[in-house]
Amino acid sequence: MAKPRDEMLSIPEVIEEIGVPRATFYRWRQLRKGPKAIKLPNGSVRIRRSELERWIEALEEAA
Repeated sequence: MAKPRDEMLSIPEVIEEIGVPRATFYRWRQLRKGPKAIKLPNGSVRIRRSELERWIEALEEAA
C-alpha cells in the first residue's frame, strides 16, 4: 500500500486553520517561532501538514 503524501499547505491555509491574523503569523516567522517552512523556487512558501501538527503539539507540551 502506498504511503500517503504529506500535504503542503500555503500560508493562507495555515493561518485559517490556526486562526491567527496574517501579521501575527509573519511576525512568528520573522522571530523563528512558527512552524518550519519550505520556500519553493517560484518564491511561494509551503508548510507540511506534519510540520504544522508537530509545531502545535510542541506548543501544547510547553503550555
